[in-house]
Formats: sequence, structure tokens, C-alpha cells
Amino acid sequence: MLLLLNSRGSLGFVLTITNTRIFQMVEHFHHVHLFTKDINTTINWWRDMLGGIVIYDGDFGGARNIFMRVGSGRIHFYEQSLRDDGKGAVHHLGIRTNNLEKLAKKLTDSGIKFRSNIHDFGAWKYIMCPAPDNVLLELFEVDENKLEGGAAEYFSDMP
Repeated sequence: MLLLLNSRGSLGFVLTITNTRIFQMVEHFHHVHLFTKDINTTINWWRDMLGGIVIYDGDFGGARNIFMRVGSGRIHFYEQSLRDDGKGAVHHLGIRTNNLEKLAKKLTDSGIKFRSNIHDFGAWKYIMCPAPDNVLLELFEVDENKLEGGAAEYFSDMP
């Protein structure tokens, strides 16, 4: 087996002895999405304690959203009371792909049930699905050429 990296250093694809490409659609783990009932206190803690940098602060989806970089990682904060579903503040893990439709078909063919169809916003699109252990995944694809400002920086692979 041979692991190949793309030009950004992310896993590009895996070759087996027969040269079959596996996982070529998944680029990398991208972010964790957290709910917070007091977004200002939460953001201040991540900034002051761990050096987080706010790169987007705006409203969408009916609530205040903040995108933050912490080192080379990313966190998406959503101002909403915590849900009583046993997950605490964690809403989902974001996995970036370079071909969302192909990945969704592969997972559907494997028996994965999606919550809805693909949501397409032009610059990015996503679909949500369950993973083992009550983990929610957001599988998404972005067109960095169509993004601006903080969103462009958040989705860029270069901090």
C-alpha cells in the first residue's frame, strides 16, 4: 500500500498493490462544530487560553456563527443552547471532500442514510450523515475561488 499526498500535504489517495484508488474523494478532517450558549465568553476563552483567531463573525442559519482558527485547526461556533442529546456542545465533525456527489453515492450504495439531500450554496455544498458512536458528520465540498473574506480564509488550507 502506498499513501500519496496532494500538493497541500493532505492525503490525496491510497494505492493498493493493484493500483486501485481508495478514499481519493476525502481530502482531510477540517473542523469541529460546537454549540455555545454564551458565544462571547466561549470565544474569549479560546482566544485568551489557546491563541484562537476569529476569522469570521456573522449571522446565518438563524444564529450568530464564528469561525476560528486555533493553530492549523478550525472550530465553527454556533450560538445556541446545548441540546439534551448526550453530545454536549459537539454538533458535528466536518470532513472536506473534492467530489461530494461521488462520495455521497458511495456511502448511499453502502447503506448510509442521509438526513436530507445535498444543500448547495454555490461556493460550498454539504450533506450530513451519521457515523458510529452517535457522531454526526458534515461532508462538504468548497470552491475556494467563489469564497470571500473570513469564509475564504476559514476554508483555505493555508493559515
